[in-house]
Amino acid sequence: MGKIIISENVSLDGVVQDPTGEEGLRPGGWYLQMGDNDREPWAKLLLAEALGAEALLLGRRSDEWFATRWLSRTGEWADRLNSLPKYVVSSTLQEPKWSDSTAFKGRVLKGDVVDEVSKLKQELDGDIVVYASTQLVHTLMEHDLVDELRLTVFPVVLGAGERLFGETSEQKPMRLVHARTVGDGLAFLTYQPVRDA
Repeated sequence: MGKIIISENVSLDGVVQDPTGEEGLRPGGWYLQMGDNDREPWAKLLLAEALGAEALLLGRRSDEWFATRWLSRTGEWADRLNSLPKYVVSSTLQEPKWSDSTAFKGRVLKGDVVDEVSKLKQELDGDIVVYASTQLVHTLMEHDLVDELRLTVFPVVLGAGERLFGETSEQKPMRLVHARTVGDGLAFLTYQPVRDA
């Protein structure tokens, strides 16, 4: 059975919007503020995560955004990300943009998100990693489909922007299962939901 892993870069106040400054958000570009001593350990962390992933699950806009940044890159990290099967949630997309056209694996999930992701968890074994895709994350959290949160916390408070977590109909208790410092200034936190026994 697959595990849905939410993997996000977030500010201290939970903002995930406009990390590179391309969306025009007033405090955008916060991701680019990581220190030189943070970059290499952060990249190693995400490479290890990519190597351990079975597939990626994305929203349509995230699929397009990542495609423009990763398809032209090479190297171990890029090669792994580009070759992973992609499952993209969209009612309008015909074919994911972020795919290796020579050996594309994955598909567009067009039906009810909750049903489609539940089926995907049954079909795959291993980690199904979700990057960005805030609207999708909100839906997955609301319907208790998330098995793990991996948050890389950047040491900045933005005060504005879209937060990782939206409103939920009820509390979602989580337990911290791992915490470590990455480089000099980033924190990597791993949480799992507390399920009713």
